[in-house]
Amino acid sequence: MAMCFSLLAAGIWAQDPHFSQFFSSPMTLNPAFTGKFDGDFRFAANYRNQWPTINRAYETATASIDFHVLKNRIPYNDIWGVGLAGYTDKSAAGAVSFSYYSLSTAYHKGLDEDGYHQLGFGAQATYSNMLINTSKLTFEDQLTPFGFTGVTKETFSGLTLKSNYVDVNAGLLYTASTNDNNNFYAGVSLYHINRPKQYFTSNANYELYPRATFHAGGYFPVGPITTLHFSGLYSTQAGAHEALIGGAVQFTANPDDDKPVSVYLGAWERIQDAFIPYIGLDFSDWRVGVSYDINTSGLKTASESRGGIELSLIYIKHSAESKGIPCPKF
Repeated sequence: MAMCFSLLAAGIWAQDPHFSQFFSSPMTLNPAFTGKFDGDFRFAANYRNQWPTINRAYETATASIDFHVLKNRIPYNDIWGVGLAGYTDKSAAGAVSFSYYSLSTAYHKGLDEDGYHQLGFGAQATYSNMLINTSKLTFEDQLTPFGFTGVTKETFSGLTLKSNYVDVNAGLLYTASTNDNNNFYAGVSLYHINRPKQYFTSNANYELYPRATFHAGGYFPVGPITTLHFSGLYSTQAGAHEALIGGAVQFTANPDDDKPVSVYLGAWERIQDAFIPYIGLDFSDWRVGVSYDINTSGLKTASESRGGIELSLIYIKHSAESKGIPCPKF
């Protein structure tokens, strides 16, 4: 993959975690989601291969686990959660490798006796690391009539550039239910509050701009075995904007069982960029999801309308002590 260093800096370092199934990656969406589930602990994993026709442009994966603490020392209608998360992103055919590790916590304060209405605040600390193997890159001054066969004058060519920093993120989340069968939520998160800087060479220092995200969603029954889920978000960072909106219908095969099996069919739209069909499956304590970005913007020529495939997995360990309070799903 041919790419000059200046374009690499402008394009790749602006790439924050980017999942079409944002609702299945709670720790990268809002630290206030930490502990916001009904069960003992939650494990979530996501994988995304973006623009596969452009020589492994972006391959992204993340995994997280969160759990409740001090259950018997805080009010019954409150939740206190702690979580750990890891993230990796490889781009430019593996020339650029980025990873981070996060510790987050959130406290959800019950606003009513049963905890059906809660207001949560979350904070997250992250250690990030980036490696750039310049021997895998080609540069503008290498271009000849025979391709990128010339010799670059870049002094860092062949070196491995490294950068690391500590990041601070935070968020708010409000959730509400009127009964056991519905839930509605709205939240806001801010990542890179401390505006960390990445240092690679004396002439390559970059400040990471804050990313603000507003998101909301909910679900409610529309029939004996069907439930409508909907969600959306708006995110902005350094002049770049992203807006997604959509939903899915849940079909439950055995609604009277303690752990019913459900199928989800739906779609989301990334405004002016991609149409994203989605299919999901709930069974026992597991939920799996598959989505596929179909480019509708000007990028569809280069990507052949293939934005990327994405897989998600969520496991929530339920027990007899679960409170049964509805929580966000999408």
